Amino acid sequence: MVYPRTFSHLGLSVTDLDQAVSFYSEVLGWYVIMPPTEIVADDSAIGIMCTDVFGEGWERFRIAHMSTGDKIGVEIFEFKDAERRENNFEYWKTGIFHFCVQDPDVEGLAAKIVKHGGKQRMPVREYYPGEKPYRMVYCEDPCGNLIEIYSHSYELTYSSGAYSGDSTK
Repeated sequence: MVYPRTFSHLGLSVTDLDQAVSFYSEVLGWYVIMPPTEIVADDSAIGIMCTDVFGEGWERFRIAHMSTGDKIGVEIFEFKDAERRENNFEYWKTGIFHFCVQDPDVEGLAAKIVKHGGKQRMPVREYYPGEKPYRMVYCEDPCGNLIEIYSHSYELTYSSGAYSGDSTK
């Protein structure tokens, strides 16, 4: 039987774990479930699992676990020799390129992201100018991970036909 699964967590790679934990707790209000912790390649259960995922030679990384207001987990990783790519937005390549949060104050959250070392990538846009107050914007955290902000729920935005009809409305 096929049924919709619930979302458990997502994993983010960052160049500065302490900065990321501070950013996500102060800006998005996420809860720290497990503070930054170092994991090393060894024969412990977690060491073996990490070798299964990352392959031989990963040595060590730091990780923190956080949770959103709707109980979605966020694992934040800082790998040894982590580096920020100059172009972290290669949208044409396979993989997850952003995550989205919902806040009715899109403009206020975008400003808070910028104030805390992030970046606003575009102006705030309306899906239905003059008709409905649905807005969105793309931002970045201080490590370059893309954060989209919606003013309204995903279901509400797209059940209204955001892509149908005249795109100039």
